[in-house]
Amino acid sequence: MIMKSGEHWHCVNPECGCAVVVETNSGTEGQNPRCACGGVMKKGYSPPVFRCLDFLRIPEPAFADRDSSKD
Repeated sequence: MIMKSGEHWHCVNPECGCAVVVETNSGTEGQNPRCACGGVMKKGYSPPVFRCLDFLRIPEPAFADRDSSKD
């Protein structure tokens, strides 16, 4: 797997718990990197961001200030 600068990787070994931040891009693609303990490292999950339909979002309506004593 290609590692990109700024990515956060963590060890899947619960006894280790090592976490690293990538400083430089790697040019090789292959298996996930290994931790010093020998466990596999995985990238932190970030949910997808959908931007193509952002224009469809409807702003929340502004509620008029009502005086409840008049009702």
